[in-house]
Amino acid sequence: MTATTRVPGPAGLPLIGSLLDLKRNPLATYVAAQRDHGDVVRIQAGPPGLRGEFYLVTSPEGAQQVLATEAANFRKDNVFYGEIRASFGNGLLTSQDEDYLRQRRLVQPLFTRRRVDRYADAIGIEAESLVRRWAAAPGATVDAADEMSRFALRTVARILFGQDVEQAVETVHHAFPILGAFVRDRGFAPVRLPREWPLPGHRRALEAERALYAVCDGIIARRAAEGDTEERDGEDLLGLLAKARDEDGNQLDATELREQVLIFLLAGHETTATSLTFALHLLGKHPQQQRLAHQEAAELLADGRRPTAADYTQLPYMTRALKEAMRLYPAAPSVGRRAVKSAVVGGVEIPAGADVLIAPYVTHRHPGHWEDPERFDPDRFTPEREAARHRYAWYPFGGGPRACIGQHFSMLESVLALAVLLREFEITAVDTEVPLGQGITLEARGPVRLKLTPRG
Repeated sequence: MTATTRVPGPAGLPLIGSLLDLKRNPLATYVAAQRDHGDVVRIQAGPPGLRGEFYLVTSPEGAQQVLATEAANFRKDNVFYGEIRASFGNGLLTSQDEDYLRQRRLVQPLFTRRRVDRYADAIGIEAESLVRRWAAAPGATVDAADEMSRFALRTVARILFGQDVEQAVETVHHAFPILGAFVRDRGFAPVRLPREWPLPGHRRALEAERALYAVCDGIIARRAAEGDTEERDGEDLLGLLAKARDEDGNQLDATELREQVLIFLLAGHETTATSLTFALHLLGKHPQQQRLAHQEAAELLADGRRPTAADYTQLPYMTRALKEAMRLYPAAPSVGRRAVKSAVVGGVEIPAGADVLIAPYVTHRHPGHWEDPERFDPDRFTPEREAARHRYAWYPFGGGPRACIGQHFSMLESVLALAVLLREFEITAVDTEVPLGQGITLEARGPVRLKLTPRG
């Protein structure tokens, strides 16, 4: 196929292109662009002189090319990753080249399936704590977005910090939304003023950053002074990170340790919270599917026991429901890269230096790969139907050499938590439609309320 440099795309408004559409509803803009113009689209936004453009790639084949087969040519050099790096440090999510390879070698052994399965008890402890709190207000209505954010944060903080969980949770819960909004606004802004300018938003972000750094640095410093204790024995993730060595005996210094902790807190709670929020929302809208998930959990955990890692594979319908929720509401709805050299994607020539956006949110709705794509149907993820689909028709954890290192942890946490919650409560969605936005991750721009009915 001969590559073309004439790339279709939305015309937008005469002076600002698609800027207003992207500010109002970027995800709907991406879906409309694919529907109207195809799998590789050029989108322009901003006034003359400040106009930016990017190439939206939405086919599974294109996603595979960007993330896997030509991953070296599509780097995390764009503005958005730069802003994450500036606020949260150069951890595993944002680092590149030798920094990334060194970090991956140090961290990978801590995320093997066998190691992650040890965290099932911490997941169960936090799920049971949530059940007790919900049970204290029978018939209550809760906001799933806020509840799942706190649950996922407490879980990842417990796994990271062990007995020091309480010290970290409130600071992180307060600071992350401030920094997330700051990163989002700067990432999409046509003009970015220097961070050190004393503007109100800059000052709030700097205060949140300092508080976040201080709590992490304080825990790390105290750990270094105390060493392992009988209760802790270095088995929480922070202790394991502090002891990790590469083949040359090198380890993470205090700054690198803090940066990894911050990235794990960010990626380990926001993504899982999003998946749990929308899984509960969808099951609350679909009582038949909720009934099947409840029956599975109730039979497996009939004695009221805490779930274990071994239960994960015994919850196939729960897993299918979660995967379907992650199809419709992927926590990372779009992912940016920058092309080093020109490349041909889907028959379209993308020039060197161009920003490229792949969009799981759109690919997961691609009419060529998903029948009736807006319908909630967990049975799309039976083993037979999964095997018949393109590997990148569903990729909420990315793919290629930069695939999410914590995907088994996220799936384990989500499935076990859903099993405990659905065993104990019937849930009914109060808000049948939830407006969406995009920050660092997918955001509910309104409440995601659920009515709770304790099961007899």
